[in-house]
Parts: sequence; structure tokens; C-alpha cells
Amino acid sequence: MAGQGTAHRLGWLGTGRMGEALARRLLAADCDVAVYNRTRAKAEPLAAYGAKIVNSAAELADRDIVFATVGTPQDLLDAVLGPAGLISGGAAPQVVVDCSTISVEASEIVREQLAAHGTALLAAPVMGNPRVAGAGRLTLAISGPRSAFEEAQPYLDLLGSGATYVGEGELARMVKICHNLFLGVVTQSLAEVTVLAEKSGISREAFLACLNNSVMGSTFTRYKTPDFDLGLAAARQVGVPLPVAALVHQIIQGLIGTGRADQDFAALLELEAAGAGLDLVTENADISDGLDPADTNNSNAVR
Repeated sequence: MAGQGTAHRLGWLGTGRMGEALARRLLAADCDVAVYNRTRAKAEPLAAYGAKIVNSAAELADRDIVFATVGTPQDLLDAVLGPAGLISGGAAPQVVVDCSTISVEASEIVREQLAAHGTALLAAPVMGNPRVAGAGRLTLAISGPRSAFEEAQPYLDLLGSGATYVGEGELARMVKICHNLFLGVVTQSLAEVTVLAEKSGISREAFLACLNNSVMGSTFTRYKTPDFDLGLAAARQVGVPLPVAALVHQIIQGLIGTGRADQDFAALLELEAAGAGLDLVTENADISDGLDPADTNNSNAVR
């Protein structure tokens, strides 16, 4: 990837774990990148990789394309439209690429305000976690003006293993919601069959090694429970029944009710084991997650 260079001057808003991992991929390709983070200390490590650290979001306005990875819808509104935001000085980049997972409503507000400055917004929610991003295995769904996507595509392709254009407006947000619904359903199914195998006398290590080497093996990532609420609400709006997703949603609500709202989907395995009367104990097995370069399979097993 190194040595590809850049025809555009790039900016990056928000250098948390995800933002840092993605910005580093652009820097490794010799892209010209300036970065801003509300807490400057979190951005400064990127200087060692060639990034220019700026003191405000507004200082990125002269960049051609600006990427954003922020935590909440309000964070994006503040970073772009706030008093010291990206467009607060009157200047604006040609394209803003929002890689955050935010609401459609907030995205539409930003899109409208940017359009008034002649700037196109691409919704580009990522599917994967920071470790997946660092390994170059992240995927992105992109929506917005097709011409803006084509301009940003060389850099989007550097961020992961695939950037798919899905249409205009906020359609990429719905792709992310559908992805996460599917992930939750598959994870619940994985928990069930894993407990069935172990209750039958098969070690988790052996079962998951077999599964990961089969056509069913895949890289799983974590996601948050609110995505189920968003997905089920969207399904109701368009009249699509989701009986399996609704059932998993009920299971997750049960986990929340027992005080495990902050846990990832490993909690589904624990719940399934408890229901089967199985005590889970660590097998101390070194199971690949499929992200290291030396790995030959593509797995992220539940231990």
C-alpha cells in the first residue's frame, strides 16, 4: 500500500481508536493527511506517521476531502456545524465522508448545511472494529452523490477490503442497520450450536476450529443493541416482518435486564450455556481471529 500517494489533500476529524486506525492506513499510502481531535493528545501520535496535527476542525476546511469518525450524532453536528466546526469560517472541503454510525436525522442536517456550501456528504458507516480496520479488513457502505463517491473512492478503497456504493442520500445507514441485524442473528445461532456441541462432549476449541475452516467461517465483529431497535423500527415502516430478528431482540433485552447492557455478544453464549445447565470454563486455547497476516483462515471464534 505504501507509495501510492495522493492527488487530494485529506483531512480527518476524530482520532479515537477507529479514526486512528483508518487515518494510519491513508498515511501508510503516503497520503497528505491533516487530523483534528477534540483532545489533541489523541491525535498527536499520528504525527509520527506523517500527519499534520491542527488545532480546530475549521483548519481542515481547506482540505479537498475530509473524513469523520466521531462517537455520537451531536459530536458530528458540533464538529461540522458548531462555532469552531469545519465550515465555521466560511470555507469548506469538496467532500465530507462520514464513517461514523449516527442517526439518519443528524446526517440529513449535516448534508443540507454542507450542500449550502457546495460540499457533498458521503454517508460511509464502517462494518468492523478497530482491530479489523488496522488489518485492512474493514468494509464500508457508501451513499450520497455518485460523483463524490467516485472522487473519494481511491481513498475509501485504502481504508479496507471493500467500499460499496449503495445509492443516494442515507441508504448506507440502512445497510449498516441490516448488517448488524444479521450479525446478531448469526451470533445467537453460533452460541446455540456451540453450547449443543459442548454439551455433547465436544470441546469448544475443536468445534469452532472445524466451523471456522468450513464455508460457515467468517469474521464476526461487535455491535450495539440499539441497532436492533433501529432495524426493527425500519422494518415496521416498510412492512417487512423480521420474526427471527425480533426473537433475538427479546433475548438481548433479557440480557440488558440482568445488568449486562455493556457486554458484547459473548454474553449470548453465556446465556445459552446457563439455559442448558452448562458451566463454561476457559479452555486456554489460542484461537486465531483471522486478522494477523500469518493467519490462513478467516475466523473470529467464540472461546
